[in-house]
Amino acid sequence: MRFFHPKLLDSLKGYNGALLSKDILAGITVGVVALPLAMAFAIASGLKPEAGIFTAIIAGGFISILGGSRVQIGGPAGAFIVIVYGIVEHYGLANLLLATVMSGIFLFLMGLFRLGTLIRFIPVAVIIGFTNGIAVLIGLSQVKEFFGLQITKMPAEFFQAVQTLYAAADTINPIALMLSIGTLTFLIVWRVFQKQLGYLKHLPGTVIAMATATIVTSVLNLPVDTIGSRFGGIPSGLPSFEWIPISWGTAQFVIAPAITLALLGAIESLLCARIADGLIHDRHDSNQELMAQGVANVVTPFFGGMPATGTIARTVTNIQSGGSTPIAGVVHSATLLVIILFGAPLAKNIPLASLAAILMFVAWNMGEWRKFADLKQFRLPYRLTMLSVFVLTIVLDLTIAIQVGLLLAFVTFIYRISSLSRYEPVNLADFPELKQHQGRIAVFRIYGAIFFGAVKILENIENELPSQVLILELKNVIYIDVSGMDAVLELETVCKNRNIKLIICGLAHQPYEMATRAGLLERLPVDCIYPDLQQGTARAISQSH
Repeated sequence: MRFFHPKLLDSLKGYNGALLSKDILAGITVGVVALPLAMAFAIASGLKPEAGIFTAIIAGGFISILGGSRVQIGGPAGAFIVIVYGIVEHYGLANLLLATVMSGIFLFLMGLFRLGTLIRFIPVAVIIGFTNGIAVLIGLSQVKEFFGLQITKMPAEFFQAVQTLYAAADTINPIALMLSIGTLTFLIVWRVFQKQLGYLKHLPGTVIAMATATIVTSVLNLPVDTIGSRFGGIPSGLPSFEWIPISWGTAQFVIAPAITLALLGAIESLLCARIADGLIHDRHDSNQELMAQGVANVVTPFFGGMPATGTIARTVTNIQSGGSTPIAGVVHSATLLVIILFGAPLAKNIPLASLAAILMFVAWNMGEWRKFADLKQFRLPYRLTMLSVFVLTIVLDLTIAIQVGLLLAFVTFIYRISSLSRYEPVNLADFPELKQHQGRIAVFRIYGAIFFGAVKILENIENELPSQVLILELKNVIYIDVSGMDAVLELETVCKNRNIKLIICGLAHQPYEMATRAGLLERLPVDCIYPDLQQGTARAISQSH
């Protein structure tokens, strides 16, 4: 087993000039696409726009160089907006940086201990629920800039945010609203007619929309908030390394948000990698990807960055633009670096209303709204799980939503599996010799799994015990857990106390191993264990009197 093996090492085998040219073109395209998104995500998270750009450059580079996917593009993601904004609001910027570092450590440990595959076990209903919930919250967070409302500080809580927006409804800036509507309309029209644009279809609509809005704002000197008026522009260079004060007391303070960031980052990155696998017909290394995400999130905060993960939109853009190796991701980071080194002064006139429209467009596209229309096709537990996670993500907190969603999914799973586990008496037509021994010999077949959710099976059998011999056929039992084996041992004790002989037939595979470890085979005599039911019943009849 390879401990640390980035996909880049495999991608360089047979690498040639043709692949390099495609990766360079794709990397430049993704870099240009990432620019407005990185700034918009940072601003929506309550940070300065350069935090998003620095994250895309540094974290994006680390994720591409060290990651377990050939084409995944890393950087700031829309899914983090709500969480990061809440952390900044409640804990402050310094603690956000610390929480990001801690989340990186957690991500690296998850990859180190090969937990990447476990992320795939999160039910689809939970993922869709919180993804759609986050999309709604992103859209809500942009209402202020979209309408140009005069609000000093947007609260992080849902109901307070709605109340604040309602109270400021009479402060709409008509020019900002026209600018945002124009931007959003352009993006929608561009998406609808993109396939009919010929060679222009490869141009990123978000960049064109942002550039157009910036030019209009500058030429007409429109009275709207811009990056320059709000943040003073963006620096034309990378930040210097700054040590983050770390203490155990502070770390304990932000451990919960750090875990949330780590789990969401893991889910987003591996979900993105799986989508990329389907597009390029490849397999990513989920554990390597988590370790790369961990390294990126540990390093980036020391340069003023924000949490990073795999980004679906930019990854798909990379694939569609011809990127086939991690070199494209490295070029994407280099492109952003060149842009801020030489084009930073131009960013000061970017209107925030235009970025808000871009984010609303992104939020709409990240949501899987058709799943709500298809809910009637699914059972009540699936609908309840998805809707609960969706509502709780919006109204309360993403962490609570995922916890409740996983709990509901867990309960549903236990119910489903336990309903598949059953027992039944053997058909006397198949064993006519047992008819004259009814009451003295009882034979039951058990199906499914004997686990903590299905121990009722053995408790029910206790109520139907015969006078002399109880035979259990376990040939169709696929799994026994510790609770299930404890129930079997309890049944063996009850039979012994009542002087009833217990015969076990058909033990195999995992149930046999569990019976061996639990000592069941030692407690039963040799003539009480048989490979099949025929031998067990024959023995019981021969000894019956």
